[in-house]
Amino acid sequence: MTDFKTIYATQADQYERLVAREDAAGNILKALAAIRPLPYPNVVELGAGTGRLTCLLAPHVHSIYAFDQSAAMLAVAAQKLYTGGWANGHTAVADHRAVPLPDHTADIVIEGWAFGHFVGWFPDAWRTEAGRALAEMARLLRPGGMMVLLETLGTGFTSPQPPAALRPFYHWLEAEHGFQTTAIRTDYHFASLAEAAELLGFFFGEQMAAQAARRFPECTGIWYKTI
Repeated sequence: MTDFKTIYATQADQYERLVAREDAAGNILKALAAIRPLPYPNVVELGAGTGRLTCLLAPHVHSIYAFDQSAAMLAVAAQKLYTGGWANGHTAVADHRAVPLPDHTADIVIEGWAFGHFVGWFPDAWRTEAGRALAEMARLLRPGGMMVLLETLGTGFTSPQPPAALRPFYHWLEAEHGFQTTAIRTDYHFASLAEAAELLGFFFGEQMAAQAARRFPECTGIWYKTI
């Protein structure tokens, strides 16, 4: 089983190599714009990692505050913001459940592939911990603001195949918290078959590496809710 905590703490550069190949068709930004038209005024991002969404949104927002629990991941994100010339992006280490910003700071609070980890890391208490994170999102939003969650619907699949372990979490978001949802393709496009096998194996394991292809399918869900 992949040790995600170790990857996030110690292998940020390798992780960045992987996610840089994701969403080759640019569907994430298109889907976000369809849910709420760009540009966005003020955005807070939780679980920002190496800045996958941060740098995607930075050209289309007034400001974005990106938080993650891994200083190593955020160091990559900060360098990307600097290199891209996006002075409107700010990074800081913080827990998803305790963000060091005042109430009603943001118009959009977004997370990508972060909250699903509550299920694996807190198998007996994920509803409590994820609920704390959702409450923190709501605290940060201005009236009329929107929560947005991006989570996996299956890597290696051409149609949505939510992982069995995450299905209760997704149902909980929709049935108990009133989130709407949509699905998109976020396929990878690797430079070579060797790179595909290396990077897929690094993050997803040997079985995924054995199925590697330069163009590798993936489905992602977007859950959203206006406050």
